[in-house]
Amino acid sequence: MASDDIARLADALSKTHVGDGELSYKGLGLKLDDAESVEELVREIEHYTGLRALRLEGNTVGVDAARAIAKALQSKDLLQRCYWSDMFTGRLRSEIPTALRSLGGALMSAGARLTELDLSDNAFGPDGVKGIEQLLKSPSCHNLQELRLNNCGMGIGGGKILAEALIEGHRQSSEHGAPLKLRVFVAGRNRLENEGARALARAFQLIGSLEEVHMPQNGINHAGVMALASAMRHNPELRVLNFNDNTFTKRGTLAMAQALRHLRNVQVINFGDCLVRSEGAIALAAVLREGLPILKELNLSFGEITEAAALVVAQAVMDKSDMEKVDLNGNSLGEEGCEALREAMENMDKGGMLASLSDDEGEPDDEDEEDDDDASDASDNCDEDNGEIVKENGTTREGDSPAKPQSPAEITSFLSCPSAERLLQLGEMRTSLQQQVDASDPHNAADVLLKIAALYSEEPETKTAVLETIDAVLKKLLCGSAFQSYCFLSSLLVKMGLLKGEGRVKKASLVPGQLLCLEHAIQQEYFTGHHASLLHTFMSKNGGALESCSSASERLSSTLEKCLNQH
Repeated sequence: MASDDIARLADALSKTHVGDGELSYKGLGLKLDDAESVEELVREIEHYTGLRALRLEGNTVGVDAARAIAKALQSKDLLQRCYWSDMFTGRLRSEIPTALRSLGGALMSAGARLTELDLSDNAFGPDGVKGIEQLLKSPSCHNLQELRLNNCGMGIGGGKILAEALIEGHRQSSEHGAPLKLRVFVAGRNRLENEGARALARAFQLIGSLEEVHMPQNGINHAGVMALASAMRHNPELRVLNFNDNTFTKRGTLAMAQALRHLRNVQVINFGDCLVRSEGAIALAAVLREGLPILKELNLSFGEITEAAALVVAQAVMDKSDMEKVDLNGNSLGEEGCEALREAMENMDKGGMLASLSDDEGEPDDEDEEDDDDASDASDNCDEDNGEIVKENGTTREGDSPAKPQSPAEITSFLSCPSAERLLQLGEMRTSLQQQVDASDPHNAADVLLKIAALYSEEPETKTAVLETIDAVLKKLLCGSAFQSYCFLSSLLVKMGLLKGEGRVKKASLVPGQLLCLEHAIQQEYFTGHHASLLHTFMSKNGGALESCSSASERLSSTLEKCLNQH
């Protein structure tokens, strides 16, 4: 090593931070190629008694230098925190796994018990994960609380290796009576995609102790999101969820919303740039209504959310005393929608928590093509969660869908070809119609409701039969959780043309009787103020969809306003 290089290294090392059990070479920009280049650094490590944290980030370490450092670490059994991000700049990708194995092997030989490991910003790919695989399985990581692997280029293969290492580490630590209790997991910008996400979801579900999960920008779509959502609900201490810049769409958002219903400690939700869209936003608003008691930050930016859905979200945060920030920037509100949202937040005395709306995309074009992600499955199950059916009490059972009672032939015949005459002929069997709707299948439930409501007439006997049946059906659909009732109303709005849905959903050909049935329903006890507010918001913003039934629409709007004033 040249004398001027040695002099520069000595000068850099003179700036080393030493104290509180930490030895830091952070950000010194050292180029450590061989054993000679790290002689002074190694000496400091060897002479440091009680070393608990080692910071090497912001330098570049070669294979031989790593071996020399590893030798010094073999006696450091008290080491707990390794901050080793951005440590291989300019190194061949093939060198990094060897360097990592040397360092990890030293920690295992020393009997160190790590609580934090940060290897972020090291572009080591799947082979790099192999370099830390044995370390993660070993007793040296059985006490690991924070694992940071941001921007490492792991890919699907690396995600799978990492997941198996965590599962094996949990198994071994459990055998010793102290299961791995990982609290913080960071793995953004790693191209994990669906397969990597699914593999990690299995590990997360097993571990069950996560408090923070950061997995932004990983190319995960609804299939991977659903697997992660299922795992999240098994981690009751979750405080921070960051899945920014993945592709949820409706199905992924519904799964995440379902998981959030079971999590009481969440403080930060970042679903920005995730294509949450309006139906997903409504589902999340329902969860805000009934749960998430200490939520502080909600990011639903750049999600193609329209004005009415954004207003529903705003209304849902009204009673959140801990809420500090709501980010709805970059959505599809339009200029008037942005102003309406600001006004709504100001009226609730929460204007200060609304993030800037400077990047709003403007009102959506009705001719815009929908994403085909969910086009093949317009029917959504609001309780389906990664292959399990989730009951209202939170328990699960395997299956494709909840079993429905056997339909009498008369009921089946009526639903296949509804008519007022057939409805009257059902007599007392009309009560069986409510058994044909399931809150976990809101698309079908909305279809059944509109079929029945279309039979409305002012003829007394028919009117009574239709309204009694409507009451029975809606009471079942709206008296459960806010989540299920909002999912149903969302599907109903799509069928009525008041909300643009995902996929190829056939809109109903509306007749006045359907709106008059709704006018009747909103005056009943089962139709809460929240439900009325949701319906009113979409009618006031998209009323043009009901022009074919203008008189009935006006009656419904007028009654809605009266009901809301009473509440």
